[in-house]
Amino acid sequence: MDEIVVIDLFGEEFRFKPDGQVENPKQVALYLKKYIKEAEDLFQNNPSEKNKIAILLLAAMNLSKDFHELKLQYSELEKKINSRMSSLIEKIDKGIEKRKQCSLL
Repeated sequence: MDEIVVIDLFGEEFRFKPDGQVENPKQVALYLKKYIKEAEDLFQNNPSEKNKIAILLLAAMNLSKDFHELKLQYSELEKKINSRMSSLIEKIDKGIEKRKQCSLL
């Protein structure tokens, strides 16, 4: 089913149709609104057209920073998991080798 997601930004409604790779498009839109709200709170009064662009840019930069940090954390986790798997495989291989040696005696 093709889902249309509606997001309200600065009093204007925007609609988009996410591709099939987006698992929960409404949640994605809520994350975006959260980042925009945080950026908007840094500005005083009602945002002018110029401020709207600055707010969106700040929200995009914050989102990008968080995404980058998560990618780094994921990469480190992946390295740790691979290292642990290699260590476990090595221990298993040594255990198998010892069993083979014992059964030959």
